[in-house]
Amino acid sequence: MGLGYDNDLYILAFDHRGSFAKMFGISGREPTAEETAQIQDAKRLIFEGFQLALEQGASRGAAGVLVDAQYGPTVATEARAAGLNLAMPVEKSGQNEFDFEYGEAFGEKIEEYDPTFSKVLVRYNPDGDRAMNERQTARLKRLTEWLHANDRKFLFELLVPAEEAQLTAVDGDGERYDVEIRPDLMIRAIRELHEAGVEADIWKIEGIDSREKCQEIAALVRSGGRDSVGCVVLGRGASHAKVEAWLEAAAGLTGYTGFAIGRSIFGDAIKALAAGELDRASGAESIAANYTRFIEVYRSAAAAA
Repeated sequence: MGLGYDNDLYILAFDHRGSFAKMFGISGREPTAEETAQIQDAKRLIFEGFQLALEQGASRGAAGVLVDAQYGPTVATEARAAGLNLAMPVEKSGQNEFDFEYGEAFGEKIEEYDPTFSKVLVRYNPDGDRAMNERQTARLKRLTEWLHANDRKFLFELLVPAEEAQLTAVDGDGERYDVEIRPDLMIRAIRELHEAGVEADIWKIEGIDSREKCQEIAALVRSGGRDSVGCVVLGRGASHAKVEAWLEAAAGLTGYTGFAIGRSIFGDAIKALAAGELDRASGAESIAANYTRFIEVYRSAAAAA
């Protein structure tokens, strides 16, 4: 199996674990059995919204879900059985440093669920803790080698959190950091990971306002013979207007193939459900509408480009 995946891909991402529990007021402890059932039911609702979007005409071939084994095992099993694109996380939740959720058994867990894509979320700032970056990179190289030796696809979510000095340089303004500093740090991070032998099939990229920077990143992930490697845009829980701007900046560029968006699609519905302010049918309809809307925005922008 060759490196890369350049088909259209529109992923509804709900593999959140610790952050998802916080929507139900659970923080700093493990959920009770009753709370776990509530969280699992909420993930079931997100999947119902996804299925409703398919029934309403969303592209089945490009559609996909990203869900975890902790709170969404039945969803993962059903998605795979239905022939849908399925991505599942490999990383421990809520850690600054990447490590395997299931330790030495990470390969066994991947084989158990047989996802289309194995996903990692990695916080990597090239100006950050060098020792931590080296430890993360060693684990990621090992994962790369295992996945590709076993003909499996690798979805890499790269986050570049600001270092204190970088924030100081923009007067503590996070939005300025995102626009002025983060894109070039992302480029450096991808180069360093490539040089260390980390090879993703798809890079899940934080939104960028500049189309030129999107193009530079897309060219980088496809450099050195990586001709089919793709990028998808993540949502980061941002407003619909912000996410749409990010999609429009990337859509239609060679190397960008879609998105992997979560909270911006389901966040309001799940919070309202947890508060008892929303019925199930309305929640599914809201999720389906948001998911479909982002597909339409991306496709329209790609067509215009």
